[in-house]
Amino acid sequence: MSMYRRATQWWHRSDVTVRDLPLGLFFFVASFPTTSHGTKIGGLPDRPFDALAVVAIALECLPLAVRRRLPVVCVALVAIGFAIDQFRGYHTMAGTALPIALMSLGAHLEWHRRAVVLCLSLAYVPLAVGFSRLGSGEPTSELVTFYVALAFAWGVGAWLRSTRVADAERRSRIATDTRVAERTRIASELHDVVTHHVTAMVVQAESARYLTASPERLDQTLTAVTDTGRRAITDLRHLLDLLNPDHGTDDRTPPVGRLLTLVEQTRQAGQPVEFTEEGTPAESTGSAELVAYRVVQEALTNALKYAHGSRTSVLVRHATREITVEVSTDGSGSRAGSPGGSGRGLAGLRERVDVLGGDFSADPQAAGGFVVRARIPAGSSS
Repeated sequence: MSMYRRATQWWHRSDVTVRDLPLGLFFFVASFPTTSHGTKIGGLPDRPFDALAVVAIALECLPLAVRRRLPVVCVALVAIGFAIDQFRGYHTMAGTALPIALMSLGAHLEWHRRAVVLCLSLAYVPLAVGFSRLGSGEPTSELVTFYVALAFAWGVGAWLRSTRVADAERRSRIATDTRVAERTRIASELHDVVTHHVTAMVVQAESARYLTASPERLDQTLTAVTDTGRRAITDLRHLLDLLNPDHGTDDRTPPVGRLLTLVEQTRQAGQPVEFTEEGTPAESTGSAELVAYRVVQEALTNALKYAHGSRTSVLVRHATREITVEVSTDGSGSRAGSPGGSGRGLAGLRERVDVLGGDFSADPQAAGGFVVRARIPAGSSS
């Protein structure tokens, strides 16, 4: 089995000329039995094989080895051999190589395709005139039919080429779309992780300015800044691990991806947060748990930015098939919850929830503040 695998790998790694040579050798060998006859046009009588017949067969068959690498050269040599074959009356099986060469020409020629087709059509005219002058009695309709058959072979090759090009373009578009989607996902992850932690650190550092007269509270605040920085580093390392191709796909939740830890960190930054979690998380939630975490994270980040010090409530409900998240603040930070979610964070959250088939909204409240709501179907995979 290993020898077969090595042979197969060698064959696929070989140059196309090596892989196409057996086809030419097959026709070359099959054309020599005197009882074998192939294409016959012009009505000329059969002639026994001689040395020139060997030359004609070689010209028709062996160039098939370069039918993909040098398709024009292949067709030219095969056509010369075919003309000798027909005018001399050998009528060998090697004549079958001509439509194969034309099909390969249509499939693999990249440049000056129309010019080549015109030249081949003009080259067929002397062949038809030659048969007419030899007085073979071949009807003109037979020569026209043979030309149509050759044109059909070219058309099949051209169709194969267009199909191959369309498939390559489709794969290229898929690859481009995949790269763009992956970059967008990474940018969203970086925004969620970095913005939240850095915002918390900025708020904590600003608070430290006013605590110089209270060494104990100052020490607590600076400790909170340090802890937040460490969590940011941990989350960034986790995100970089996700970018590692050797990283598994099962670990979807961040290392600090427990909502209670996230709420406690926000509280340490000076934001009063009431946290309520109802229901029991399902055993398999797919991407829903991570998306719910990101919704709460982004909403609390906006609360720190635009409604610092205002009461904030977080409600998370776990159901059998969905997770519902609601984060609201009674502060004056309506900018964070403008309708439509024009910010990068809210726009990214809307896309994530939409992908899972859920609902997302971020709206200002009548009395000030904002409310973010999300319904996230559980059990879906990203």
